[in-house]
Amino acid sequence: MNSSSLIDAIGNTPLLRLTGVTRDLPRHVEMYVKAEWFNPGGSVKDRPVRQIILDAERDRRLGPDRTILDSSSGNAGIAYAMIGAARGYRVHLVVPGNVSEERKHILRAYGAEVEYSDPLEGSDGAILVARRLAEHGGDRYFYADQYNNLSNPRAHYETTAPEIFAQTEGRVTHVVAGLGTSGTIVGAGRRLRELVPSVQIMAVEPAGALHGIEGLKHMASAIVPGIYDPSVHQRKIPVRTETAYAVARRLAREEGLLVGQSSGAAVAGALEVAAELNEGVIVVVCPDGGDRYLSTALWR
Repeated sequence: MNSSSLIDAIGNTPLLRLTGVTRDLPRHVEMYVKAEWFNPGGSVKDRPVRQIILDAERDRRLGPDRTILDSSSGNAGIAYAMIGAARGYRVHLVVPGNVSEERKHILRAYGAEVEYSDPLEGSDGAILVARRLAEHGGDRYFYADQYNNLSNPRAHYETTAPEIFAQTEGRVTHVVAGLGTSGTIVGAGRRLRELVPSVQIMAVEPAGALHGIEGLKHMASAIVPGIYDPSVHQRKIPVRTETAYAVARRLAREEGLLVGQSSGAAVAGALEVAAELNEGVIVVVCPDGGDRYLSTALWR
């Protein structure tokens, strides 16, 4: 009997073709979503968190005497909590106080210690709290620091990009992904530009500093992640919160895909790109499912 561990189940997510929201596009424009909610932790964040933890174990920055510490807008926190439980680590997370109730329940279920930061300060506020904890915690913590940890983009360089290349048989012309930590766009974008030099990498971000798209950053007004490399993407597409929500709802009702608002934002950006093309193969990285936002304004 073949067996595998939980972390072996991360990755190799399906590529699903959109046919409903794309019905008005030119016939030779294909759009696919990389369905990252199929990961065991329910989001794309399983990939970088696995890489961060395995790399830290390998070089002995992380051991049984240390607690994993990081800030998160929600999904990375769930990945830390899940993988930490599976590998026997204590996990301390700093999360904005306004994350969805579903995410709070999931973190509690995995046994993570959760500290809630000022909701008005968003993910940047959580970052600052985590930094202070790391500075004063001595050897108690392994500060994973997903926003500045090179293992984050490496995960997408080594897994997400080769999957997209293989699943499209090298035909991919455009890749669209949201900007949060920026690990997905930087890691996957770099590798895909090596594999398909003509590929266009498109980054999606909220249209303004005040927004309701959980997981995404408006770079001009935020703490810019150290791993962010704007030279990787050829274009940045601003998306309004209302548009992201509307497209997420359309994906549920016209495609049968229950996704989160950051996925709605990414597909909205991809539709903008697609409207300018006569032909192409567009892949949109959809970070998570919509079930962890059922209590939020997204589904009201």
